[in-house]
Amino acid sequence: MTTVLLVDDEKLIQRSLEKTLLRAGFDVLTAADCKSGSEVFVQNIAEINIAVLDLNMPGFDGLPKSGAGFDLLNDLKKLKADLPVVILTAYDEVTKAKEAVSRGANAFFVKGREQGLVELIRQILNV
Repeated sequence: MTTVLLVDDEKLIQRSLEKTLLRAGFDVLTAADCKSGSEVFVQNIAEINIAVLDLNMPGFDGLPKSGAGFDLLNDLKKLKADLPVVILTAYDEVTKAKEAVSRGANAFFVKGREQGLVELIRQILNV
């Protein structure tokens, strides 16, 4: 079974993505910010195959932070260097999304086309 760590502070988006991934046959673990995302990752590190991280969400201090997903990306990569990561962005953040790839993310994904995310994850994991 393939397990996805999904970290997004927007409840509706998180639920929608979670349902889409579950229907596609993935196990999904969710968190709403950097701190809880890191905690869920540490508790389930052996099972998690890929992380999908929102770019902008509360940081490790619990305060909203632009680019907090980069902080979590760095944190997860320290613990599991070969972890595939997808950064979720809004439509107008493509420049930042490209920066995500230069920082070690496998890809970025613009929110709003959930089925496309399933295809992207399958492509990255070859499943």
